[in-house]
Amino acid sequence: MFSSRTPGLSRLNKTHRASIAGVAAAGAAALTFTLVPGGHGAAEAKPEAQAKTSAATHVAWKSATDNTQASTVHAIVAKQHANALDGAAQVKSTSVSKADSEAKAKAAAKAKAEAKAKAEAKKRAKTTSASRSTVRKPVYPNNLDGWIRESLAIMKKHGIPGSYNGIHRNVIRESSGNPNAINNWDINAQNGIPSKGLLQVIPPTFKTYHVKGTPNNIYDPVSNIVAACNYAADKYGSMDNVNSAY
Repeated sequence: MFSSRTPGLSRLNKTHRASIAGVAAAGAAALTFTLVPGGHGAAEAKPEAQAKTSAATHVAWKSATDNTQASTVHAIVAKQHANALDGAAQVKSTSVSKADSEAKAKAAAKAKAEAKAKAEAKKRAKTTSASRSTVRKPVYPNNLDGWIRESLAIMKKHGIPGSYNGIHRNVIRESSGNPNAINNWDINAQNGIPSKGLLQVIPPTFKTYHVKGTPNNIYDPVSNIVAACNYAADKYGSMDNVNSAY
């Protein structure tokens, strides 16, 4: 004979003993159903065993399903997060690229505008300078009055003394105001160097006292007056001091 108490069972609490008893009962029911498939006892045990088996299967299936769904959701969330990061990176890259392009375009436009403004300013300055130059250069009449006044302006630039009255007086005495006058009878003519022009200058004197910037032509009225006054300043101090042949 053996004891009706299972060794060590007395040390288990009520919950543990109830659990073990339930498992033992379920096992016995399942064994009875298997050994006596057609018996009355098996018929009574079948629904309870099926219910427990179904419950256990349902729990296992539900747990697996929950795990699968959780994994799927986690994967979807992870993918969406990665896509969001990629999208943000692309947006940032596009924004930077766009900003860089806009900055370069603005810089190019500014440089172009500055170059245009500089060119226009240079053009205006050149036009203004030309205009002022035109204004500063008066147009003299082509007569004795104009020739004397233009000669005086040139003489002033070169520091050659002389006055309007002194020049006019000597011109009238020497040539009567004829720029093509020539003396073919005096000693100079006899020596082959006749006096010519408004102030009757001989060619060697004209060549020596000719002022640069005036035509190199002894018959040119302005060139003749300026050269004669340059000579008179050297020999007499000024054309104003000449009152006869000189």
